[in-house]
This record gives sequence, structure tokens and C-alpha cells, in this order.
Amino acid sequence: MKIVLASRNKKKKAELQVLLSQYIEGIEILSLDDVGIYGEIEEDGETYEENALIKARVAASSGYIGVGDDSGLSVDALGGAPGVYSARYAGEHGDDEANNRLLLENLKNIEDRTARFVCTIACVFPEGDGRADKIVRGEVKGKNIDEYRGDGGFGYDPIFYYPPFDKTLAEIPADMKNSVSHRGHAIKKLAEKLLERK
Repeated sequence: MKIVLASRNKKKKAELQVLLSQYIEGIEILSLDDVGIYGEIEEDGETYEENALIKARVAASSGYIGVGDDSGLSVDALGGAPGVYSARYAGEHGDDEANNRLLLENLKNIEDRTARFVCTIACVFPEGDGRADKIVRGEVKGKNIDEYRGDGGFGYDPIFYYPPFDKTLAEIPADMKNSVSHRGHAIKKLAEKLLERK
């Protein structure tokens, strides 16, 4: 089974390959570059689901099963922000340090720090396949803390405290993180959907 991930990120492609291989034997993950799809995909949806579907549809135009994901951090006291704007919360896309600083500034003097990481994955089958598109969602609950802890992970991981492990997501090894993370949960559900249709 070949799947095109709506991304050019080699680390993300490798991560999906490892995670899905646990459930589906012989699966091969391709990137947009691998199938000759170039240019930026405009993520102008208002929800994680809409953005994931936009990306998956572009990937499926390759003739293979297309997969797109959108994820972010949702903080209860901030009405769900940064949400779909997590990667560009402070303005520039992917500036983790600036995003973390702004989040902590916005949480100053707020006692309720509960939050959740959300990952939504959309799976779109090639045109004419006759199978319905699938959308799955994974979440991990925790809270934001004021100090940076850990060298692993990325994004908001160093300030996202996960109570069952008494650590931030940046303090735990990748395999442990994948077993409890929002992305890990969503990928397991995606694998179940793909196996149903195999």
C-alpha cells in the first residue's frame, strides 16, 4: 500500500513510515516531492479537520491515497487558542521560541493552565475509488507550565506538562511520546481505517 503524505518534511515522512509500519505491513509513505507535486498548499480552513482535508485532497491528486494532517495546542483559558494558528501564533510560521514566549505571556496571572494537543488526520482516496474520505482525531491532555523542561520534541513540548509521566513531552523519549501523543493516537486510528479498506 502506497500513501502520499501532504508534506515535504522528511522527518514527518519518516515518522509516519515508522508509526504506520507498526500496524500495516509493507506500507510505503511518499512525500509530495516524491510524486511531483510542487508549490505551497494554502491552509485556509478554520478547523483542524478542514486544513487536514485540504492537504489530503492535494496529495490524493497524485493517484495514490492522500493523507494530510493538522495539529496544534488548544488552551482552555484562552478559548482554544492558539488552535489552528499554533505554528504561526507569534506571526512567523515555525518560530517555536516566539510562539512559546507569546503563549506564556498570554497565560500570565491565569491559574487554569489546562490544555490539549490535538492532531487531526484526513485520508482521501483517489478519484473514482468509490471509498469515502476518512477523518480521525487524537488528543493528549495536560497543562502548560512556566519553565522550559527537556531537550526533545519541538513546538510547545518543553512547556507542555503530561501528568501521568510527571514530565513535559520534551523530557520523554520519542517512543514513549509516540505511545501517548495526539499524533500517536490519531495514527493508530488512521491505521484501523486503512486496514478496514485494504
